[in-house]
Amino acid sequence: MSALPNCPACGSEFTYHDGIQYLCPECGHEWTPDDEAAEGVEDVLEARDANGNLLADGDSVTVIKDLKVKGSSSVIKVGTKVKSIRLIEGDAEGGHNLDCKVEGIGPLKLTSAFVKKV
Repeated sequence: MSALPNCPACGSEFTYHDGIQYLCPECGHEWTPDDEAAEGVEDVLEARDANGNLLADGDSVTVIKDLKVKGSSSVIKVGTKVKSIRLIEGDAEGGHNLDCKVEGIGPLKLTSAFVKKV
């Protein structure tokens, strides 16, 4: 017997297959295998550091280049360690795809190309 997927809405393991769709008896959610594949692709954010290593939420990174902080006279120096990054959707202007808090500067967004994973 093949294993059926858990319900994406409530996580129930008591799903069943009814023709072309899956159904959940606990919450009444209905979905197709195509919906399931599309949901998994949309929700994944991927960012790679300057060396090509995959970054994830909560990682610590080190800045590899002096970075000027826009709108300020502050500079983030080479070797500055940034703890607990968060992946975000990159903006169109600068491609900033990391949200973090830099000690001494505060919260800001960085581009993953200017950091390396610790």
